[in-house]
Amino acid sequence: MSAHPKRVQVVIAGAGPVGCVAATYLAQQGIDVMLAETGPDAAQDLRASTFHPPTLEMLDTLGISDYLMETGLNAPVYCWRDRKTGEVLSFDLSEISDVTRFPFRIQCEQYYLARKLAERLQEMPNAQVMYGHRVIHFEQDNDGVTVSLEHMTGISQVRADYLIGADGANSLVRKWLDIEFDGFTYPEHFLCLSTKQPIHDEIPNLSHVNYVSDPDEWLVLLRVPSVWRVLVPAGLDEDPAWLTSDAKKNQVFGGLLADGEAVQTEHRTLYRVHQRVAKSFHVNRVLLMGDSAHLNNPLGGFGMNSGIHDAFNGCEKLVKILRGEGSPDLLQLYDRQRRTVTHAFTQQQTIENMAIMRGGQSEAHQRRQDAMQALANDPGRRRAYLLKQAMFSSLADAAAIT
Repeated sequence: MSAHPKRVQVVIAGAGPVGCVAATYLAQQGIDVMLAETGPDAAQDLRASTFHPPTLEMLDTLGISDYLMETGLNAPVYCWRDRKTGEVLSFDLSEISDVTRFPFRIQCEQYYLARKLAERLQEMPNAQVMYGHRVIHFEQDNDGVTVSLEHMTGISQVRADYLIGADGANSLVRKWLDIEFDGFTYPEHFLCLSTKQPIHDEIPNLSHVNYVSDPDEWLVLLRVPSVWRVLVPAGLDEDPAWLTSDAKKNQVFGGLLADGEAVQTEHRTLYRVHQRVAKSFHVNRVLLMGDSAHLNNPLGGFGMNSGIHDAFNGCEKLVKILRGEGSPDLLQLYDRQRRTVTHAFTQQQTIENMAIMRGGQSEAHQRRQDAMQALANDPGRRRAYLLKQAMFSSLADAAAIT
C-alpha cells in the first residue's frame, strides 16, 4: 500500500446509475471525486429500465435527460390489466403536465445512463473513474475517511472527506458499517425473458408498461428500445434449469401469443427479489445510496429512481458541507428524509403493487380491482394516484421532513 494516499474530497463505491449520478452531481459542483468500480466498466444490468418524471427533471440538471429521451421510449401511458377478464385500466401521465416538463416515463436500460455519465466524468478534470478498483475497507476519523481499494496489482489507499456507498445490494460499505438490512425476501424466483418479437402486434391496446394480473401466472410486460421484457414469478421448488429452458419459454409466450415456440429470446435471467431497508443511511462521514440502502420489488419501477433521488438529496447536502455553507448535521437530515420516504412510500407501494399482481381471482383481489376501477374513474383521486406513482408525492413528503 502506498505510504502517501491520494487525496480527494469524495470517494464513491460503485459505478451503477446511482454512483454515476452522485459523481456527476458533485463534479459539476466543483467537488473532487473518485468513482471506484469493481468491474471493467459500468455493468450492463438489465433490470431497471423506467425513468419517472421527477427523475428526468433531476437528470436534466446534469445535461443527460435529452440523451435518455433520444435513446429510450416515451411512455406516457401505463396499464394495469386483468388477463382473465380482459379489463384494462390505463393511466396517462399527460394529466399531470401542469406540474412537470416530463409528463411521461422513459423506458431505457439503466446502463445507458451509467455508461454515458461515466464517459463524461472521464473528461472532467476534477473526476477520476477507477475501473477494476473495489472498495474493500475504510476507516473513519474526525477529519476524514481512509479508503482501501483493491485492484489487479495490489491495494492502494485514498484519503477523502466523505465516502458514498453505492455498491449495490451486497454492499461492502454497508457491511463494514455493520448496519442491519431489515426486511424479507419473496418466496419465489422472478424470471425475466426478453425478446425482439413484436408482442404489441398480437395484443391489443398494449402500452410500453403493462402490469398483468392473472389467476395462474401474473406477469409484467415492459418495452425498451431493443426488446420486450416479460417478468413472471416461479416457485422456489421449480428447477432453475427448467425455468430457463425452451419448454418454459414456450409456456410463457404461449400464454400471450399464437405461437410461443416461434419466439426467440435474447436473455433468460432468474433472480430473487427482496424488500429491505438499511437501519441507517448515514454513519458519520459515510453515506449509503441506492440498492446499498434499500431494495424493493420491481413493480412500479421505483428502485433505481429512488436511488437517484437519494443521490440528489445527499449530494446537495455534501456540497454545502464541503463548501462550509452547512453543518455536517445535514447528513442526519439526509438519513431522516430518504429513509422515512423509503419506508413510507417505496416499500409500502411496491408491496401493495405485488399484492394486486399476486391476488389471482380471490375475493381480496376483486376488491382491489374494484378499488382500482373506482380510482381510475374519479378525476381527483386519479390525479393524486398519478402524482404518487410518478414519485412527486414522495419527494414532497421528503422535503417536508426537517
